[in-house]
Amino acid sequence: FAKKVTFSFRVVCFPLPWQCFRALCCKGPPPPRPEYDLVCIGLTGSGKTSLLSQLCSESPENIVSTTGFSIKAVPFQNAILNVKELGGTDNIRKYWSRYYQGSQGVIFVLDSASSEDDLETARNELHSALRHPQLCTLPFLILANHQDKPAARSIQEV
Repeated sequence: FAKKVTFSFRVVCFPLPWQCFRALCCKGPPPPRPEYDLVCIGLTGSGKTSLLSQLCSESPENIVSTTGFSIKAVPFQNAILNVKELGGTDNIRKYWSRYYQGSQGVIFVLDSASSEDDLETARNELHSALRHPQLCTLPFLILANHQDKPAARSIQEV
């Protein structure tokens, strides 16, 4: 009833112990994730900083409005988004176009509960960005933020 079993194996020698461990346990470094450069624009108070903080799993406390610009790396499982957030005050918006070069996409954040005047200003800034030569062929995400506020407009109204 007993059967003779023969095993065959190969011994591989590595000069250093860590090489042996790596060969047995690791398949090498993970492949690099592609990176994409985006620009995030919108009027002051639209929620650009809050959006990026949320995407980066940062605390929502102590968020300060961006003056000038900031850059955040937003990691996802298969990619990294390098988002350049530009401040939205009157005196900063005139410089937005200086930061467009190299962008591969645009996030436009809009306060859907803002006044009619601010909504019109946001509309004009969006149209200006849509016509800009460095952005006009890029994908745009238009985010109607502050939908939880009572004065928020619907997507159709926006």
